[in-house]
Amino acid sequence: MANTTSAKKAARKMIRRTEINKSRRSRLKAYVRKVEEALASGDKAAATHALGAAEPILLRSAQKGVIHKKSASRKVSRLAARVRALP
Repeated sequence: MANTTSAKKAARKMIRRTEINKSRRSRLKAYVRKVEEALASGDKAAATHALGAAEPILLRSAQKGVIHKKSASRKVSRLAARVRALP
């Protein structure tokens, strides 16, 4: 348990930030899942549209520190390559 006033405040902040990061992470997963589903169905137009929506969410999540910058870049790159590969 936190002893000092500043440690108690830091613990309160950590709880609030954790909630915010959880919601950001779940939103991120939802957008990536939409791209995956469009890829699975083979619909290139839907996959392109879903990727266009997912890319800024991925990059913003990296900017906010939810995921690592290179992790976001890798995900965007791999999804884009899979969308391009669709016939």
